[in-house]
Amino acid sequence: MNTSFIRTVPVVLALALASIGVSAVAQTAAPATAAPAPAIAEPTTTEKVKEAGKDAVDATKRTTKKAVDATERGTKKAWNATKRTTKKAADATKNVAAKTGDAVETAGHKTADGMRSTGKAIGEKVPGTAENEAAKK
Repeated sequence: MNTSFIRTVPVVLALALASIGVSAVAQTAAPATAAPAPAIAEPTTTEKVKEAGKDAVDATKRTTKKAVDATERGTKKAWNATKRTTKKAADATKNVAAKTGDAVETAGHKTADGMRSTGKAIGEKVPGTAENEAAKK
């Protein structure tokens, strides 16, 4: 369905309803009175259709405005949610990076301490080193 079809449906519907109303008025019998009643000017079918068309256009404008407003609100909510989620992800990444850095630093210190103690143990057995001399005393 394209938009021109959607816009013409209310007009066609109004025209159909107006034609039903005109035939019903034509079939009703006028009351027989001594003095004719003043005629009330009924709008013509064309005027009724024009009015229905204006109403349809107004309804379309209102609906379109509501749809635009809803879309804008939804877009703003989605943007804010994206910003919040991105901030949370960045914070989580920073926290993980800090923890990873701490773990690497701790592992490096433990490795260095292990190497120092191994070097000291080896140095104690090698004659002529400071560790060997210290171990003798």
